[in-house]
Order: sequence, then structure tokens, then C-alpha cells
Amino acid sequence: MRMMNEFEAQVLSDLSVLKTQITGLMGDGNGGRIAELERRMERHEQNWQRAKGFLAAVSAIFAVIEVAVDAWHRH
Repeated sequence: MRMMNEFEAQVLSDLSVLKTQITGLMGDGNGGRIAELERRMERHEQNWQRAKGFLAAVSAIFAVIEVAVDAWHRH
């Protein structure tokens, strides 16, 4: 069996670090940073949709109030 030279040892060490970083990023089948980012984006999109719905409802209420006030002043 031949001995590894310094370059080969460094390459294997770097590959080990890279493998650890990729596992942390992608996960080991149970999720990772990317899966967590996807979950956070889904929650953000849900909250954004709720906010848009709330603003649409508030706009409709203000429109009804404006029509009622206008009708009151004309009467």
C-alpha cells in the first residue's frame, strides 16, 4: 500500500469538509437549510395572501362607509 502525498491528503480533507457542508445544506433526507428556507417562504406567502385579503376587506368596508356618508349628505 502506498502512502498518500500531502496533496492527496489535502484533497481528501477538502472533500470531507465539502461533503459535510452539502449535507448541512441539503439535509440527510430529513431536511436541511434549503428545506427550512422553503418552509419559511411558504409561511411568508400564506401571510402575504392573508394580508392582501384583509386589505381587500378593509377597502370594501371603507367603500361602503363612503357610499353611506355620501348618501347621508345628499339626503
